[in-house]
Amino acid sequence: MTGRIIKGVGGLYTVAAQGKHYEAKARGILRRGLKPAIGDFVEITVTPMGECVIEKLIERKNSLLRPKVVNIDCAVMVFAAKEPDINLEMLDRFIIFAEKENIGEICIALNKCDKDGADEVFEKLNRIYGRIYKLYAISAAEGRGIDELKANLKNKVSVMCGPSGVGKSSIVNLIVPGGKMETGDISKKIKRGKHTTRHIELLEIDSDTYIVDSPGFSSLDLEYLDSDHLCEYFAEFKPYLSGCRFRDCKHIDEPDCKLKEQVGKNISVERYERFKKFYKEIKNSPRF
Repeated sequence: MTGRIIKGVGGLYTVAAQGKHYEAKARGILRRGLKPAIGDFVEITVTPMGECVIEKLIERKNSLLRPKVVNIDCAVMVFAAKEPDINLEMLDRFIIFAEKENIGEICIALNKCDKDGADEVFEKLNRIYGRIYKLYAISAAEGRGIDELKANLKNKVSVMCGPSGVGKSSIVNLIVPGGKMETGDISKKIKRGKHTTRHIELLEIDSDTYIVDSPGFSSLDLEYLDSDHLCEYFAEFKPYLSGCRFRDCKHIDEPDCKLKEQVGKNISVERYERFKKFYKEIKNSPRF
């Protein structure tokens, strides 16, 4: 049978196949090579004794490193309007990771929209990202916007990404029937969230619809990326990456750059400035 790995603990994997869940171990040759991951499509066999074995991994379409999940259809970038205040540089770092892995759909969910000043934050997000990605105004505390977000996740494997304390687990608990993800509070001292997600698994929302929460991060390094490909991970840049005077244009200091001509027009100044900052960060990393 062909199934999908939805959970893995200590070398034992839960595989969803043909409407059932099977506890399976990987064939020895798999354990010595490419290891199975959450989201993998696999071929399994069930012995006459009822034991289930993963025989083969089916080629992955994409893969995230943090969390280690594969074959993702949608990445939901969850940030808070307040407590903690939104960090657009961090948001762009998450987006770059998702764009690099060719995740089919990226959307942004702004949580805590019941807080004072949240409307202004959402308007700013809409100005910068509204033409590129779907935006959702969410209040997990009031249940606002949850149905709209949930409808967009239908028939997809989605991953929730974002820093600690923004309410990812609270949103998952509202989306998943009987959700019991542990939630945390904001540290009053450092104004950041406390990491509560300790394991990774696909949580079933509906038939063929899954979501996975992910640990929150306070930083994401980009130094492993190739600086020459960084511009490809900014979706609004793509129509303007050709036509520059120089074929190897970096879109930084070169004259007659088609991309730079769009800054302040079809490309926001803020996003372009962060692109330049990230480019220099990568170029100045020890790897170069």
